[in-house]
Amino acid sequence: MQHFLADLTPATAALLIGALLLAFGFEAINGFHDTANAVATVIYTNTLKPWYAVVWSGIWNFTGVVVSSGAVAFGIVALLPVELVIHAGSAAGFAMVFALLFSALIWNFATWYVGIPASSSHTLIGSIVGVGLMNAVLSKHPFGDGVNWGKLHDTFLALFLSPIIGFICAALLLLLMKAIVRQKQLYEAPEGTKPPAWWIRLLLVITCTGVSFAHGSNDGQKGMGLIMLILIGILPGVYAINPTITTTGVARLVSDNKSVQPILDAKAGSGAAITAPDAETTLSDFLKYGAKPSQTTFVALAYENRAIAQIVGAAPTFDKLTDAQRKDLRTKGYLVGESIGKLTKPNKTFTAPGDAKQLGDYKKELDGMTKFIPVWVKFMVALCLGIGTMIGWKRIVVTIGEKIGKSHLTYAQGASAELVTMATIQGADMLGLPVSTTHILSSGVAGTMAANGSGLQARTLRNIVIAWVLTVPVTVFLGALIFGAGFLIVLRFFGA
Repeated sequence: MQHFLADLTPATAALLIGALLLAFGFEAINGFHDTANAVATVIYTNTLKPWYAVVWSGIWNFTGVVVSSGAVAFGIVALLPVELVIHAGSAAGFAMVFALLFSALIWNFATWYVGIPASSSHTLIGSIVGVGLMNAVLSKHPFGDGVNWGKLHDTFLALFLSPIIGFICAALLLLLMKAIVRQKQLYEAPEGTKPPAWWIRLLLVITCTGVSFAHGSNDGQKGMGLIMLILIGILPGVYAINPTITTTGVARLVSDNKSVQPILDAKAGSGAAITAPDAETTLSDFLKYGAKPSQTTFVALAYENRAIAQIVGAAPTFDKLTDAQRKDLRTKGYLVGESIGKLTKPNKTFTAPGDAKQLGDYKKELDGMTKFIPVWVKFMVALCLGIGTMIGWKRIVVTIGEKIGKSHLTYAQGASAELVTMATIQGADMLGLPVSTTHILSSGVAGTMAANGSGLQARTLRNIVIAWVLTVPVTVFLGALIFGAGFLIVLRFFGA
């Protein structure tokens, strides 16, 4: 690592440091917002002292981040324009990362400052749409071209439905608890600073732990994909392809590459010859929303797969490849893997027995090469989430604990909201979808207040809904504006 850092020019080193600081700052403010939700119930029920709660939550956020699969991180990356993802080191690629982080930071900080629980997920995804729209304008493509509208639809559907699920399920769970668990103390508000009975404290600590872990495993991933784009763009010699792949892994990749080549060649048929730039453009266009496969798609896919074999065969191990070869291998591996994924899932293009399985196994090998997150990145993200929670927990906690309902949060209400939040986030993790801890938990608290007949504070709910409604359009505008300006600045000082 030191060797690669020493080779950086002062300007590039400054770009690397600045981008990483922004990314870690985004995660810290994510901690202000979302991680604070996990500790709200244990603090407002006197189950744990604030600092004990924050530290405990931080430990389990860290655990959730470390064991996360990366599916959500790369689900976020899949929303970005393909040409910016595969050319992360270009002026447009750097401008994209800075635009996403700046716009997300501005809105997240503004909503945190006024104590409104807003969604880091909505913020980041709105910024992605803004970048995609402006990228289409700057590259003179049709407006909206490059935005993955299909993936965006799935993501927004998850973000829209999850707070509704939180509200309804938390309300139903509270009513179910009242019918089954007839312990009066469970449904009472805390008395002063007196802690509840030990079994109630244990229940609430468990739910806090679950939400913290779930938050780390989902929300903690959202900045990871962007951090990887930063590292890939500036340090391709280290991060363009997974440095932990063993010799056995390389051999398996080579074997799978050879086994699928006849399948791809058969689909390409006698199509016209294609050049390397045209093959890349063809697959990039195919990966855009609504694009359908043609014979040229298969010609390009077969061409790029042969190119992968040539690059891997140029050196006995990945660490012997040059920086240019590593970047080229990542680009081709990403395009081939994503194209195979698109062809095998919805279209069922490969119908011969065993073909789909062979291609699926090969895609997993390619994903392992291009979609990875180093342990130190997970550690830093978890650390920033914890630091952010420690600095800014109080504003959001006060809103959750005092300003949603007209009465104080009871033990059962806190437990119901957190159990539903934990389960919803874990379900989203399995599907690789980003959801908002803030939205689910605050909706869950509101649901328990409604089910309990406690009443809701209209002013707080109005402010939260306004923030929810404004988040996407505001961050679309910010993302587009900052990307356009950033592209010109990075192009001016750092070149293409």
